[in-house]
Amino acid sequence: MSPDNRVAVWRSGLLLGSETFIRAQGDALRRWTPTYVGATRIESALTRPDDVITYPDGGRGFLRLRLTGASPRLRSVLAGVRPALVHAHFGGDGWLVSRTAAQLGVPLIVTVHGHDVTRQPESPGAHGVRYRRNLRTVFDRAALVIAVSEVIRERALARGADPDRIRVHYTGVPVPAAVPEVPKRWDVVFVGRFVAKKGVDDLITALSRLPDPRVLLIGDGPLLPSMRELAGRLGVDATFAGSLPPGEVQRHLAASRILAAPSKTAPDGDTEGLPTTILEAGALGLPVVATRHSGIPEAVLDGRTGALVPENAPEALATALTALLADAALRHRLGTSARSHIAANFDLATQTARLEDLYDQVTARERG
Repeated sequence: MSPDNRVAVWRSGLLLGSETFIRAQGDALRRWTPTYVGATRIESALTRPDDVITYPDGGRGFLRLRLTGASPRLRSVLAGVRPALVHAHFGGDGWLVSRTAAQLGVPLIVTVHGHDVTRQPESPGAHGVRYRRNLRTVFDRAALVIAVSEVIRERALARGADPDRIRVHYTGVPVPAAVPEVPKRWDVVFVGRFVAKKGVDDLITALSRLPDPRVLLIGDGPLLPSMRELAGRLGVDATFAGSLPPGEVQRHLAASRILAAPSKTAPDGDTEGLPTTILEAGALGLPVVATRHSGIPEAVLDGRTGALVPENAPEALATALTALLADAALRHRLGTSARSHIAANFDLATQTARLEDLYDQVTARERG
């Protein structure tokens, strides 16, 4: 592998356990070699000993970076990696590394995922003013901006991204050669952080209208205690599994009949990009009941690969779940179509090869 094909994959905190999509995409590179670079280490199932951490103990250098976007320490660390390209995830993190990349003459690609172009720019006061200014700056500095869905592309454009330097690119998920044949232990499974935009409250309310469903809720987050309380109050006998490693999540998906993904716009404006779990479920042949929210309709085709209902509509969600649970043939038909749709449009190997083509185009243009 040529050293000219090294990409520094930048995420300021390496790495939240929920950000499997960052690690999966980097690990799937074949013609480019990733080095994962961050400001600080976040201990999780995704943490690795060879992650390059700029500020192991936080410290003044990291504070200076956050305030000014400049840091001699980051410049030294990134120069030591010697990347031909920097790929930053999330707009705010793109700004943190953008000045250093420019100083080193290294082109920058930034992927915007959701809250970085929805909730965060709407922040009130001085924080919002500073964030909006920084976002415009990173859009100006980036050689390419990648949006994870068409909806997120539109939001990035509204925030100042150059139409000529933004592309929609789906991260993708692995598509197994065959669907594992395992007993179905769960009727409905949910996977995600317990935050407002995930709509877990709507799901629990909907489940209370079903006759004794077997429910598994996977994930952690600030709303977990209140969601446990809501389930108890509404008489929903759900299993709360907490955060699980990716392999266990896959096993539970395979042992489920339906994935529920009732995402919605949070009160603070936070929205999804395109939830990876929806793609993972489809790859395993699971039908998905989800909402018409952000990029979800790009992955879930209503009546063909799953069912879509409005946001904030527990009654409609309950009706869709009931219909699918009562009809095994319908679940099989939708699940089979979902797997075909994911394989054709969201396969990780194919999508990562296309990402490497974008890397090639950006570096060739910069060199030229």
